[in-house]
Amino acid sequence: MRRLWLLFAQTVTVVLALYFVYTAVGRERPAPVRVQQMGSVEHPAAMLEAAPSKPPASAGGSYRAAAARAMPAVVNIITSKKPKRGKHPLLRDPFFKKFFGDRDRDEDSDDESSLGSGVIVSAQGYILTNNHVVEAADEIEVVLTDGRKAAAKLVGTDPETDLAVIKINLDKLPVIVLGQAEQAQVGDVVLAIGNPFGVGQTVTMGIISALGRNNLHINHFENFIQTDAAINFGNSGGALVDASGNLLGINSAIYSQTGGSVGIGFAIPVSTAKSVMEAIIKSGHVVRGWIGVESQEITPELAASFGLQRQSGAIIAGVVRNGPADKGGIKPGDILLSVDGKAVADTNSMLNLIAQLAPGGKAKMTVLRKNKETTLDITVGKRPTNAK
Repeated sequence: MRRLWLLFAQTVTVVLALYFVYTAVGRERPAPVRVQQMGSVEHPAAMLEAAPSKPPASAGGSYRAAAARAMPAVVNIITSKKPKRGKHPLLRDPFFKKFFGDRDRDEDSDDESSLGSGVIVSAQGYILTNNHVVEAADEIEVVLTDGRKAAAKLVGTDPETDLAVIKINLDKLPVIVLGQAEQAQVGDVVLAIGNPFGVGQTVTMGIISALGRNNLHINHFENFIQTDAAINFGNSGGALVDASGNLLGINSAIYSQTGGSVGIGFAIPVSTAKSVMEAIIKSGHVVRGWIGVESQEITPELAASFGLQRQSGAIIAGVVRNGPADKGGIKPGDILLSVDGKAVADTNSMLNLIAQLAPGGKAKMTVLRKNKETTLDITVGKRPTNAK
């Protein structure tokens, strides 16, 4: 009897197990699929109307809007310089050409070319770039980001700030928005846009590392914005823009021992570039004031030796004979303290203040001579080319 009971219990257990397995398998059967004409398999859930696609949202920290705003106004500049050499008379002889070929083509292929960048700053076609990009070029070609090309003419240059203005004649030009370089602060994010090594337009990002850099002996008038945004060969004349895509400066130089970027680049502030550009467009060159002096910084050692109570100002180390300063009474050893009421902080400040004076006008200059301040009236002269 007991054996029959055990056999019955085992049979019931097996039947129940089979029932549960059958029920579970039946519930997990896959839903039917529909095969479309192209052979794709579509799940019924995918047969619902697809939602319209949306462009991806800007990721946090992205500067795509600033880059898109500024990039169309940054152009590639290609310059060429033909070699200056005469042609041998035999090159024109048909018999000579029969055996040696047409050598004129070889001369054309020897043209020296270089690459740089520029920034469109006016709908009339004016482009800012570096003087060293277009210096001594026989031909200048501008290539826009939309693929258009145009020959450019040189409007004028200013070697003392390494700036130049060229012009193209095209319609519907993209124009960059000028920013406020005076409001820029160390730590602000900036983008450098240009054509490094001729690979095509490139955007690099960094911050403003320093402001008002001078005494670098790159240009005569220096007030650079320093940045760690990568600037390389071919970036010269390109744009340094803020996080909104506004122009802050014209990329001009780098400090490097290898020829590549090491994170120390320099841009000319847009305030300087704008004033130079306006002067060049107006008269073809920049007119600056000049008084004919050679200056020297006041160091702590010099201040101690002269018994000075201050270290601001500029020591007049030399005076050009019969120049404006000499005629106005400035003497070697004087310390120039102010120009037309504006304090002179150092030699760089002195040069900038004097350069802003209108030639032919008079300016009051205060000097310290034997611990006594004296104000002199100086008739400002016109700054000669390559003057000190």
